[in-house]
Amino acid sequence: MKLSNKTIVVTGASDGIGKQVALRLAKEHTRLILIARNEARLQETKTEAEKNGAALVAIYPCDIGDIQKLKKIIQKIIFDYPQIDILLNIAGIWQKMMPVEEINEELIDEVIQTNLTGLIHCTRLLLPILKKQKEAAIINVSSKSGIVAQAGQSVYTASKYGVKGFTEVLKVDLKGTAVRVAGVYQSGTNTKMFHKAGDNPPIDKFTNPADLADIIVYMLSRPEKTWIHEIQVEY
Repeated sequence: MKLSNKTIVVTGASDGIGKQVALRLAKEHTRLILIARNEARLQETKTEAEKNGAALVAIYPCDIGDIQKLKKIIQKIIFDYPQIDILLNIAGIWQKMMPVEEINEELIDEVIQTNLTGLIHCTRLLLPILKKQKEAAIINVSSKSGIVAQAGQSVYTASKYGVKGFTEVLKVDLKGTAVRVAGVYQSGTNTKMFHKAGDNPPIDKFTNPADLADIIVYMLSRPEKTWIHEIQVEY
């Protein structure tokens, strides 16, 4: 797919993987629609993406875990930009590692709503627009935790296994349409996600999010008859 001037929705674009993907896509002269909770950091991403050469950058502050607000934001995006070519579901939060009986109900709901429910609703709401394009793509950035069980990550892993299952069914449901679907399953990535949740893993050893962004852009930019439907990234 030739990415220049493609309109791309990126969730979780204010920080971490989402931000680096947006900045990397800007170098391809894409039209970026960026969604994230933190408006100030989202504005920083916008400024940097414009400097990197993006054809357009529009920001829409929103917590994708708030489904009612998300519906309104997506409706506004579709009104503002009726042609959307690519959806990159990247937004996610970490669950501090602990036994499931120690996890409070608020955290359980927040993790599931952000990592899984919000992703499903973003896809559901934008899919009718994507299906109208001559070529379109959805990439769901999951996690190694979406394919491997790891101690202390029960709720986070549940959300990411859900993303894996959702992605696999999307591939089947959209076969024969112009929408291609892929999943990314990365191991630890050097972002602030862990610290925000109160964990302190050795993130200096983890994958650089800018390197992961290069991989995602590579997936999107394959020739017309080539599609990488799944990729696992290890540090």
